Amino acid sequence: MARQAPASDADEAVYRERFKAIMANGGILTSYSPMEPIAGAPGASPLPTASTAQLTVKPAALDAAATYARASNARAFIVWRNGKVQRAEYFKGGDRSAQIVSKSLSKPLGAIAVGRAIALGKIRSVNQPLTDFIPEWRGSAKAAMTVRHLLDMRSGLMEQAASSDPDHPLNRAYLSPDHGPYLVAHYPLTHKPGSYYGYGNATAELVAVLIERATGVRYGEFIGKQVLAPLGAEGGEIWVDRPGGLAHSGCCMTLPAESWLRLAVLLLDDGMANGKRLLPKGYAADMAHGTPQNPHYGMGLWVAGPYANRRGFGAVGKPGPQVLHGEPYLDKDLFLFDGNSNQVVYVSPATRTVVLRLGDSPAPTPEWDNSKLPNIILRGIEWRRGKKRPQPQK
Repeated sequence: MARQAPASDADEAVYRERFKAIMANGGILTSYSPMEPIAGAPGASPLPTASTAQLTVKPAALDAAATYARASNARAFIVWRNGKVQRAEYFKGGDRSAQIVSKSLSKPLGAIAVGRAIALGKIRSVNQPLTDFIPEWRGSAKAAMTVRHLLDMRSGLMEQAASSDPDHPLNRAYLSPDHGPYLVAHYPLTHKPGSYYGYGNATAELVAVLIERATGVRYGEFIGKQVLAPLGAEGGEIWVDRPGGLAHSGCCMTLPAESWLRLAVLLLDDGMANGKRLLPKGYAADMAHGTPQNPHYGMGLWVAGPYANRRGFGAVGKPGPQVLHGEPYLDKDLFLFDGNSNQVVYVSPATRTVVLRLGDSPAPTPEWDNSKLPNIILRGIEWRRGKKRPQPQK
């Protein structure tokens, strides 16, 4: 379990150095220290690759999508369909084992970790009160918060924003070398839990607290042994607030691209992998449902929902960056892992297709289009005669 010692002068000095570094880089943290290893499957084998005769996506579509990914500053591009990789390309000198900082792709992984803990009987359900694990909140307004509220960003905790104030909770919760106790004791509640969608790292960071208290196992160890290893996935590293401290479950871990692909396939297969049930039946579908407060966000996953030409990460109707969707998704039930730098793992349930693009931020022009890659691939599927095609997003 992570240490929960009171703040010290040494901790404050570490915090101030981190704050100085992030302010010097326009509010973006470019390196994470310390990192802790996450063990995946020993000797992980590559995913099966389709031969030319086995391709179910037209080569021209694969070429067009790969060209778009390469031009977007990607490091990895993979298309998987019906059990086989249709195309895998790695850029900037990378390969299938290259570790990529995947940013907010950590959030759906956190939701998967919770599902695994439910399957193991460590958490009853997503509707369980968080006070069963964070008794410090009993008797407060935070007592109304459930596990689900952490995963679907309806915790009511202060949402993500930017601040240049070193004492602002947004900065303390992110950069403190003992951020878990700070989150539990000090991070402010701004709305009644369940009543408001407010995207934020702080909410997702509490997943590590939840997992550690529910299972008695460190977060990174739990991810490695209970999620990645059973999938046959390679491991990586995760940022911890201090040596031996609490992991950042909302961001800032590294994994190879194929490991993220395997996580997407796990959801396509309703939580089954290699003949073993890792997630409760129906849990993956529950993850992929929006809420009344945000029809485009489920439990850690972004979902197609109703078509919107521009979709933000923050609360519906609030100002902030808006991601372009040049046209509706061609599968109305599509869902995706979506992180900073336009790192995306698209999942089309109707076609059993996964499209992945990981890497660095695209150039500002031409503007990144969040619907382009999956639609190129879905249009390029070689349909068997009589096969029903998916319904597009409306």
